[in-house]
Amino acid sequence: MTLLAYNSPATHASCSRRGISTGPARIVTGRRRQSGTLTATGGRRQSRLLTATGRRRHSRILTDTGRRRLGRILTGAGLVLLPWLGYLAGTLPPAEAAAWVTLDTLEAAALLLTGTRLLRGGPRHRTPAAAAALLLLTDACLDLATAAPGTELTTALAMAIGAELPLATLCATLAARAAHPAAAPQSR
Repeated sequence: MTLLAYNSPATHASCSRRGISTGPARIVTGRRRQSGTLTATGGRRQSRLLTATGRRRHSRILTDTGRRRLGRILTGAGLVLLPWLGYLAGTLPPAEAAAWVTLDTLEAAALLLTGTRLLRGGPRHRTPAAAAALLLLTDACLDLATAAPGTELTTALAMAIGAELPLATLCATLAARAAHPAAAPQSR
């Protein structure tokens, strides 16, 4: 497709209408491209993000400050789980403790891996973020399903609403986003 665009008559300034010549046409499908427009006052260029159809699209790329902030949040959440693992191991019966400690260890590892990759600026945060989202959602569901009515259920509900589900949503969103423009797919 790109070869056709560069070999088109418009590339060589031989359009059918006199006085019209255009630069090389670039075919971009399903990828982002930058388009500059001239304003009526002063001729300044404004940059906006366009899709292949020319519609304006909101950027889904994380900035450096947003990436660092989210990295700190996820790393902090992973570090908070570490003392919780000791508490679970010490208070639950051995059979239950093994299951809950394993699940929470996997959660902590996924959160720490996602957070540190975001802090370092690496583009490979998406897989651990997706794993963390799945593990957090599983933990919330299991907590609610196994909680006894009363205080235990209230605590499980508070943990799900206050921590596990918001973190799962954040991780699922991160799994769908690129870290920075360099990590976004580029057309050739």
